[in-house]
Amino acid sequence: MNSATAYELLRAVDLPVGDYAVFGSGPLLVRGIIEDANDIDVIARGSAWERALDQGDLTYLPEEDVTVAGFFDGALSVGTTWAYGDVDMDINVLIDTAELFDGVPFVLIEHVIAYKRIDDLDKDHHHLRRIERWRQARPL
Repeated sequence: MNSATAYELLRAVDLPVGDYAVFGSGPLLVRGIIEDANDIDVIARGSAWERALDQGDLTYLPEEDVTVAGFFDGALSVGTTWAYGDVDMDINVLIDTAELFDGVPFVLIEHVIAYKRIDDLDKDHHHLRRIERWRQARPL
């Protein structure tokens, strides 16, 4: 999906700003680092998580030992944790430091880099190379 589609999905779910942030590949998509993403991952707390629980299809993911609320046949997933390996990122920090793009909060690129280094999938290596090229192309 492209960034326009991602915005449409996020707005349709209508989570309250201040209690969620887009994570995963979404922050790369909105910054133009990648052109498309398979899905959109969202971390949520408080009222945003309550809304996701009320509206989404709940699924337990045993590998991560978490429950997520899914929307649009899995195109959008909302959860309350973001953990890979031995690192459990504090969602309060991720949400509180998120940058707004067109009114939608996206986690800082530094947080995306940190988890992609931990997750260590081929896709993550590709994304890390794209992030590095994006950083080099940006004016100081």
